[in-house]
Amino acid sequence: MMYTRRRFLTSFSLAGAAWWLRVPAIAAEERLETTSVRFMRTPSLCHAPQFVAEELLRAEGFTEIQYIEGKSSAEINEAVTSGKVDFNTHFAPQWVSVIDGGGPVTVLSGVHVGCFELFGKEGIRSIADLKGKAVGIAALGSSDHLFVSVMAAHIGLDPVNEINWISSQSPTPAELFADGKIDACLGLPPVPQELRARNIGHVVVNSAMDRPWSQYFCCMLAGNREFVRKYPVATKRVVRAILKGVDFCAGDPVRAARRLVDGGFAARYDYALQAMRDVPYDKWREYDPEDTLRFYALRLHELGFVKSVPQKVIADGTDWRFFNELKRELKA
Repeated sequence: MMYTRRRFLTSFSLAGAAWWLRVPAIAAEERLETTSVRFMRTPSLCHAPQFVAEELLRAEGFTEIQYIEGKSSAEINEAVTSGKVDFNTHFAPQWVSVIDGGGPVTVLSGVHVGCFELFGKEGIRSIADLKGKAVGIAALGSSDHLFVSVMAAHIGLDPVNEINWISSQSPTPAELFADGKIDACLGLPPVPQELRARNIGHVVVNSAMDRPWSQYFCCMLAGNREFVRKYPVATKRVVRAILKGVDFCAGDPVRAARRLVDGGFAARYDYALQAMRDVPYDKWREYDPEDTLRFYALRLHELGFVKSVPQKVIADGTDWRFFNELKRELKA
């Protein structure tokens, strides 16, 4: 990556540096079992904490840090379960679906609240107005499909029979919406920022602000189960670096946005900066990640999208030890 260690370190403010120095030293911890870690590079800017975490990971002792190229977030599930990447952030219902299907992942931490926004054309003012309308999604089972389905069911709409799903990856649902070919679409950064900048449609639901969605994590960090089992010390240090990255995005959105552009993770600084300001990165200490998985697992189970009850999802696919330790360690 065309980004030097010195340039990254200078992107931290003095206040940020002071915060970093307050974090307990890692010298007393056990030795890293591996110094290599891999994530996926996707267009989703809400994954910023893992994109800005390279030097934080180096400070934890990792020397080989890779971002494997991915065309969309749809590739994350297979990449983590197959071991192509070791960790990644993803939409909570996606992890529920993977665990229900027996995928070898372990959800470790919440990352942030509310990055998804539902945009509608004129005449669509609520979820109920989606009845009989064309809603664009990447694919059945994709994050946008799962989230709109859960929102629809929450207000009594049957997402299977009462919404006309239009699946398309090229053109994207946002492009179809901009061209007036569908009635609504769900977007995650930088899509909402671009639609607003172009004055296309209006926000029907903002998951960062509207209840109950704003009361739960949106994206959560998970690791390949075998990596987590074999390398617990490395796992804790990865989680710590990502949570420090979350704090960096929350505390210094200007430099975080610049880091995304300079690192090649974002094409436009203005959209990146707006995304850093729009996504509530400052909530991870306040929310319980288990509550999030329980909430979405129950909703998906009621819809028949997953067979497992929430208790089984949590038992089979989570490990909160590292998150709970780091909440105490990384106090505000």
